Amino acid sequence: MKPIYLQLSEWLETEILSGNITAGEKIYSQYQLAEMFNINPATAAKGLNILADEKILYKKRGLGMFVSPEAGEIILRKRREQVRARLRELVKEADLLDISESELITMITAARKRNKEERA
Repeated sequence: MKPIYLQLSEWLETEILSGNITAGEKIYSQYQLAEMFNINPATAAKGLNILADEKILYKKRGLGMFVSPEAGEIILRKRREQVRARLRELVKEADLLDISESELITMITAARKRNKEERA
């Protein structure tokens, strides 16, 4: 299981990608996040600082943190690379299990179809 601060930063990334939080918008404070998720404010701050270090968020002294104009693109690049890395691991495992390329593609296609049906 991922540490809570990483789960929090990923949740905020997803909120940005989905358009629930937009570029230029003020983000929740560490205290608001701590209350929302019943976590320690220091844990919430750690999650926010990760996003600030990645230039997804920026600080305005005395005002809080805001979503950077490039946040969506930064998150997309980051998440796509994560998918590529997981795919490389999946392909290694498939090779180990002697799953053919066509069978693997069929499995991926079926998983995408199920995902779309679940979202509908």
